[in-house]
Amino acid sequence: MASPYSPPHGPNRGKQPSLSQLRAFVAVAEHLHFRDAAASIGMSQPALSGAVSALEEALGAQLLERTTRKVLLSPAGERLAARARAVLDAVAELMEEAEAARAPFTGALRLGVIPTVAPYLLPTVLRLIHRRYPDLDLQVHEEQTSSLLEGLTAGRLDLLLLAVPLGVPGVTELPLFDEDFVLVTPEGHPLAGRDDIPREALKELRLLLLDEGHCLRDQALDICREAGRTDGAEVTTTAAGLATLVQLVAGGLGVTLLPRTAVTVETARNHALWTGLFAEPAPARRIALATRTGAARYAEFEELAEALRGAMRDLPVRVLGAGS
Repeated sequence: MASPYSPPHGPNRGKQPSLSQLRAFVAVAEHLHFRDAAASIGMSQPALSGAVSALEEALGAQLLERTTRKVLLSPAGERLAARARAVLDAVAELMEEAEAARAPFTGALRLGVIPTVAPYLLPTVLRLIHRRYPDLDLQVHEEQTSSLLEGLTAGRLDLLLLAVPLGVPGVTELPLFDEDFVLVTPEGHPLAGRDDIPREALKELRLLLLDEGHCLRDQALDICREAGRTDGAEVTTTAAGLATLVQLVAGGLGVTLLPRTAVTVETARNHALWTGLFAEPAPARRIALATRTGAARYAEFEELAEALRGAMRDLPVRVLGAGS
């Protein structure tokens, strides 16, 4: 018996194949039987037949050879069946990825950290994330503040851990804690070991600071200016990192300021280093998470900030509330 099917004369340019049409065609290609194909995808046989016919019309190609006894793939159907399967597989992968993206604390999180925070807080951050968020792919980038902010606004980074306030439009800060600064001196210095150092003592000290670009340098200079230090007072900048800075102090070249979280790590290796505490209120800095205002993952970042506040209660800091 001749086939009742009339092949299409060309593709219907106004229509695109639908996913249901592709599923119907792939099911027929796999089973070569309309009834079995319809049952495999939960579709009625007439609906399946109509979907395949609509696909043929949209593509402008005969995909099946229909007889009363069997169904065969046409040469075009043989070629396009593999393509249709690939499309359906890609859509399935897309849906799986979207489901994973909807799940909180999964996928990649690109965290930017300033150098004067990274060595001292990352152990706490990493322990927390490994324990509470094992499906999170944390990627850490250590850079100076200006580079981190550029990366955040450009979308290269998702979240920052740094000193605030930033005062940058479009960036929301989630404060974590305040920490005092400590004066680091060489052994035998008149201020070594004291716990009541007045800020005014910074007026005439030979102060060693980090290079330009480090926010800790700017914070230290602000503290000195508040203490009455003039711009003409000697400031020697000779170090790119805190580890070098404190060794210069140990060598008798001057004194420096360290945040409390850095003191143990940076001074424990050299017994020639001493510390002194400032009288209350001590100079301090604030550390926070920062992200783009309106970020899609903002609720996650708020939860992470709260978890970090709890994890940091054992550090020598003053943990802040969510609304600080």
